[in-house]
Amino acid sequence: MAAAPGHPRSGRTAAPHRPRRPREVLRPRRTRRRRPAPPRALVERPVPEPAAGQVVIRVRAVALNFRDLLIARGHYPLPVKPELVPGSDAAGEVVAVGPGVTRFSEGDRVMPAFFETWETGPMRMSDHGSARGGAIDGVLAEYVAVDARALVRIPAHLSFEEAATLPCAGVTAWRALFESAPRHKTGDTVLCLGTGGVSVFAAQLALAAGLEVIMTSSSEKKLDRVRALGVRRTIDYRRDPDWERLVLDATGGDGVDHVVEVGGSGTIARSLAALKIGGTVSLIGALTGVDANIDPIAILAKSARVQGVFVAPRSSLDALSRAMEARELRPVVDRVFAFEAANEALAALAEQKHVGKLVVRVG
Repeated sequence: MAAAPGHPRSGRTAAPHRPRRPREVLRPRRTRRRRPAPPRALVERPVPEPAAGQVVIRVRAVALNFRDLLIARGHYPLPVKPELVPGSDAAGEVVAVGPGVTRFSEGDRVMPAFFETWETGPMRMSDHGSARGGAIDGVLAEYVAVDARALVRIPAHLSFEEAATLPCAGVTAWRALFESAPRHKTGDTVLCLGTGGVSVFAAQLALAAGLEVIMTSSSEKKLDRVRALGVRRTIDYRRDPDWERLVLDATGGDGVDHVVEVGGSGTIARSLAALKIGGTVSLIGALTGVDANIDPIAILAKSARVQGVFVAPRSSLDALSRAMEARELRPVVDRVFAFEAANEALAALAEQKHVGKLVVRVG
C-alpha cells in the first residue's frame, strides 16, 4: 500500500502537495424552503489534530443518503447541529494517530461508522447524539478526526467510492436482514421496495444468502439494472400501483417472509398486505412521508413483526465488511461527482433517477 500523505501539525501548513487549508462543505442554517437547499459554502479550516483515542482521516469519498436531503431542506425530524458539515458515510485513509490508538496506523484504509459512540449491542438514547452529519459534524470534508473505536477497515477489493456506501445504506440492509429479524432459511422471500441504496444492498445481500428477492421500482429501466444483479421477480409500481396483489400472486397467495420498507406512510399498508403471516417488516425509511396512521389490525391479523432499523453499531459494520470481502460483493454506485459538485450530487439525489448510490469523490 502506498504511504499516506504527510499530516500537518498545529501552526504548520497542510501536506506539501496541498499547501492550502483543507476544505469542507458547510450547510446553511435551517430553512423552510420547499425546494432542496443544498450545502452552499466550501469553507477552509485547519487540518484537525487527533486527540487521545482519535485518528485523522483524509477523506477520499462520501456517499449521499436521503437523510442528507432532508437535512438540507430543513425537514429532518431529529436535532441537527447548527452550521453542520453534512454527510454520514465516508471512506479514506489514516494520516495521523492520536495517543492510545493501537488498532490503526497511518496509511490504513478505513470507514467511520455512522454513530461515533454505538460500538455494539443495543442502541442507547445517548447514541443519537453521536450521529454523523446530523447531531455532530459529518464527513463531507477533506480531513476529519474520529474516535478510533468507530472505525472499520475497508474490504480489500473495494475502491474508496464503493466503500463509502457501506456505513449507512449497506449496514442498514445488513442489520435488517440478518441481525434484527428472525434467522432466514434458504428460499425465504424478501420484498425490497424501490431501487435506492438500502434496497439494492438488501437485494444483493439476500441473493448472496440464498434468499428469493422481489423488487419494485418506478421504471423498467431501473428494473433492468437490478435484474442484471440476479433479481428475477420485479414489479413496476407506476404501471401496477396495487403491487401487493402481484406480490401475493408471485408467492402463491402466502406473501413474503420479509419486507425492506423504505417508503413510509405511502407504502406501509401495502407492505403489510404483501407479508406472510408471522413475517417481518423492517421499517427503515419514509420516502413517501410520515403523515398516515398505521392500522394495528393489519399487524395483528398477520401476526407481523414490525421492526424499526436506525442504521447499526460499528460491530455490524465490521460483520458486513467481512461478508462483503468473503463473497467479493461490490456495491452499486450509479454516479460519482467531484467534491466541488456536491450541490449537483444532492440535486441528483432529489430527482431519484439513480439506482444504488450517489457518491462524491473528495480527494
